[in-house]
Amino acid sequence: MALFVQFPIPAPLLTKVLVNNVVRLNILYYDSTCVLDEKRVRMKNQHIFSGYVLIGVGVYFLMKQLNLAIFSALYYWPTFLMIIGIAFLIHSYSYRVYENIFIGVLLLGLGIHFHGLALFDFWIDHWSIYALIVGCAFLIRYTKLKTDFIVGILLISVAILMIFSVTLPTWFQWIYGVIDFLETFWPVALIGVGFYLLRFNK
Repeated sequence: MALFVQFPIPAPLLTKVLVNNVVRLNILYYDSTCVLDEKRVRMKNQHIFSGYVLIGVGVYFLMKQLNLAIFSALYYWPTFLMIIGIAFLIHSYSYRVYENIFIGVLLLGLGIHFHGLALFDFWIDHWSIYALIVGCAFLIRYTKLKTDFIVGILLISVAILMIFSVTLPTWFQWIYGVIDFLETFWPVALIGVGFYLLRFNK
């Protein structure tokens, strides 16, 4: 026959054990609640962004169905880039998702640029325009996130220099060698910016 000897547990020790267990349960509940809230917010943001895009696409096709002559110049694929870019910007500023400002400005700028190439003879068709758009995207995002200001300034400076390089004075002719080099290897700059974003914005 087994004998069980009961030892009384001191009240302070019992209280401490109970408090620790309650604290652990509260932490687990809080963590699980935070994860669920983040998922709900993420899904809500995705739905809201999709709603903006669908409204923009719907307006585009409605204008096209009504055959409104005043908007005939917009019946072209770059308009979709502009619609998505505007949706990103509206969503970014309305719900403070400022990380998306960059992609919004980039898509909107590309849409405007491609429309300009198709509609206007005076529009500049040069690779530096893309650097200018990316630089502007960095600077506009900087107004909210305070990051990548130097990258934006450098890209815009290089773009402006390239755009007006045909009118450089005689004493500044050496820059043409630099320009030729950049025009050949400019994709390296894009690769570098990509690695920069991956490295410093994790």
